[in-house]
Amino acid sequence: MSTPLRYRMRTPSTGREVFIAAEPGKTYLDRDTGEQLEVVGKVLPLPPSKSQLPWAVENLRFCPWCDQMAQKDLNECPTCERRMGPLQ
Repeated sequence: MSTPLRYRMRTPSTGREVFIAAEPGKTYLDRDTGEQLEVVGKVLPLPPSKSQLPWAVENLRFCPWCDQMAQKDLNECPTCERRMGPLQ
């Protein structure tokens, strides 16, 4: 079974945004207004990433081995596949 992609969705009238693990072809409604949510964009990282964190500055750190960015919730760097030290 594949994991559903996460999307950033917006309510047109209020501009409120939510992150949802959505499936293609399904309609998602805002819980407060009942309006249909519109897709704003896909949330990175895309599968098959092991991280569940959105690709944002506050969720990233640099790998000490290859100096590439990786999500804070990963133990191994996705670029060089070496183990990163604990967060300080």
